[in-house]
Amino acid sequence: MTYTSLAGRTAVITGGAGGIGAATARRLAAEGMNLVLSDRDAAGLELISAELPPSTCRVAGDVTDEEHVKAYVTAAVDAFGGIDVFFNNAGTVGAFRAIPDLDVSEFRHTMEVNVVGAFLGLKHVLPVMYAAGSGSVINTSSIAGLEGTKESAPYDASKHALTGLTKTAALESAAHGVRVNSIHPAPVDTRMMSAIQAVRSPGDPEGARTRINSLIPLGRYGQADEIANLVAFLASDESSYITGAQYRVDGGMGAAGRLSR
Repeated sequence: MTYTSLAGRTAVITGGAGGIGAATARRLAAEGMNLVLSDRDAAGLELISAELPPSTCRVAGDVTDEEHVKAYVTAAVDAFGGIDVFFNNAGTVGAFRAIPDLDVSEFRHTMEVNVVGAFLGLKHVLPVMYAAGSGSVINTSSIAGLEGTKESAPYDASKHALTGLTKTAALESAAHGVRVNSIHPAPVDTRMMSAIQAVRSPGDPEGARTRINSLIPLGRYGQADEIANLVAFLASDESSYITGAQYRVDGGMGAAGRLSR
């Protein structure tokens, strides 16, 4: 489906070199959008940008660095005059161990990237949208932002925090004509998920994948393009009455209630 309302508008995507970020960049470019991509992976940004229109802006840096956040906002305003869509997507997995076995530095790092990085994006993008009187923000949380799993405290806590941040931002932004929603993917077939498999089951990552698939009613991991399709909808005017919502893209896991097994 094509969303004609997106053509000519500008989107900022953090984590733009990753699986979901890159897939979304391709999807929004196909809609005729101007793009500004942020990621720590400068080489990865170059690779995905080679597939995108020449006007695409790349701003390499860390979302936990406020100066970097200011830089990608400034790049969007300077190049395209504003920001219509903000895909607040950058994130990290963090450590997977029982709470007593975690080092506080590991917990803080995950919270810094997944929560502080998202907060800084909102802090600097929302005023641009407020000035325009419109905009759509899509925050990438996870099914782990709605439920809990064992030995996943940093990630689960950070994604729950992002769910709450989404709701607060939606309430504050409504009067300015800006919508804020969150998406909550189940396992998606990306490099990040492969890393999780390797950590969860270092001797048998494919076995871990098989076990996870058994918890998904549709019986498979999601694809990054399937997440990008939802982002495009929430970015478009077709979702104009939706704000403060949490969208599961989980192959039926929420309906089954099987995340914690």
